[in-house]
Amino acid sequence: MLVIVGIIIVVASVLGGFAMSGGHVGALIHPSELVTIGGAALGGLIVGSPKKVIIDLIKGVFASMKAAPYNKQMHEEAFKCLYDLLRLARRDGMLALEPHVSKPEESAIFNKYPKVAKDHHLLHFICGGLGPLIDATVKPEQIADLLETELKVIEEEHHAPMHALSKTADALPGFGIVAAVLGIVVTMGHIDGPPAEIGEKVGAALVGTFLGILLSYGFAAPLATRMEFIALAEHAFFKIIALIIVGFANNLPPKVAVEMARRSVSSEFRPEREELDEWFKEAEVA
Repeated sequence: MLVIVGIIIVVASVLGGFAMSGGHVGALIHPSELVTIGGAALGGLIVGSPKKVIIDLIKGVFASMKAAPYNKQMHEEAFKCLYDLLRLARRDGMLALEPHVSKPEESAIFNKYPKVAKDHHLLHFICGGLGPLIDATVKPEQIADLLETELKVIEEEHHAPMHALSKTADALPGFGIVAAVLGIVVTMGHIDGPPAEIGEKVGAALVGTFLGILLSYGFAAPLATRMEFIALAEHAFFKIIALIIVGFANNLPPKVAVEMARRSVSSEFRPEREELDEWFKEAEVA
């Protein structure tokens, strides 16, 4: 919602200022300039980016229009879910987790927490962290390295679409100049026309430069920044999940493992100690 509000403010500020200075908004409407700039930018993005990066970029743009997913409610559900899982393992042994980890979509524990159950990346990360502990294929001290390696891959995959969008944002002013030059070429073909016609065509050419700069600094670059903040929040969230799993692997009780992770949560979403105790009680009752 905030992204949409920001876009509205940008558009309203530009058009409002233009109208207040005596300009006519209709003079800025030139579809040919948008086709030139937008088409060139899209083509450059396709040329310079692998298919997966383009798909991730499209998903990231849509995700950036929504509220940040890793809010306090998501932290609450994740803490309760992991507490449930680790409490079960502590009570009945690690093998008791096997049916939940092997088929998380059928797990009674995961399905108690819909936000966790619907986040396939999070499910994969949790199950991937607990799986080696269940199979006893790694030593407890090795699980931290395994999860850190996976976190690096997640970070790199999130950075790629942001990098592609940032490059496109950098290129948009240049494509605006291309559109402006093409507009001047068209104007030269009508140089013997009346002054009003020449002025209109020169104005259309200048709109190309205007649109290239506006699309770059008003839309593409801020959107890339927004995606970066979302990626940082997701990386921090996954790191917190890793801390809980690593703590439990090192023989910490479930409550202590979650408490250790709580201290790593940003102040915006960090629950108080008393609040965390309430979450534990709710998880035990559920």
